[in-house]
Amino acid sequence: MADHDDARTFWDGRFDTAEYIFGREPNVFLAREAHRIPPGGDVLDVACGEGRNAVWLARQGCRVTGLDISPVALAKAARLAEAHGVTPTLRQQDLRDWIWEPDAFDAIVCIFIQFAAPPERQRLFQGFRTALRPGGLVLLQGYTPRQLEYRTGGPGDIAHLYTADLLREAFDGFDLLRLEEYEADLAEGSKHVGRSALVDLVARKRG
Repeated sequence: MADHDDARTFWDGRFDTAEYIFGREPNVFLAREAHRIPPGGDVLDVACGEGRNAVWLARQGCRVTGLDISPVALAKAARLAEAHGVTPTLRQQDLRDWIWEPDAFDAIVCIFIQFAAPPERQRLFQGFRTALRPGGLVLLQGYTPRQLEYRTGGPGDIAHLYTADLLREAFDGFDLLRLEEYEADLAEGSKHVGRSALVDLVARKRG
């Protein structure tokens, strides 16, 4: 429980500001790739934070469940949803305790969720396999180890960063629709700004 409380306290402190620290607009990668999600699909937004992606997906007609450990972040997500007239399901949840129901979602969105150490990350990715329906999608963007040179966002621990090879192995048996490491300039609130070392994954669970 202490670990849960420590994590919640950390993220509450980070989000406890009137500013939307990652912005109010959807992640660019997600907005570009979301056309792959079936119309009206059930989508899980993992660590949804202040709700920018969950709200945008709901505006596109998806049935969205957003999970986050921080009630402060979720309160901001709820305000953003109300401003846009949508009602995603927002749940306070430590992902270490989340029960991954089989075949529950058409897509799982994970944008910069690099708080998990390797053993936790392995369990998380295995949960994605369980919870996706056949044909379901993982849409993931994260930082690569080169991000440690830029320091424009993300964790400072290389063990929490992704490579294309790591993701290819993690989603072995999926159809990889996009897997690319590259560099780009981000402008997502005040916390993801400037030149960044990124990796994109779009993977489809085989039916």
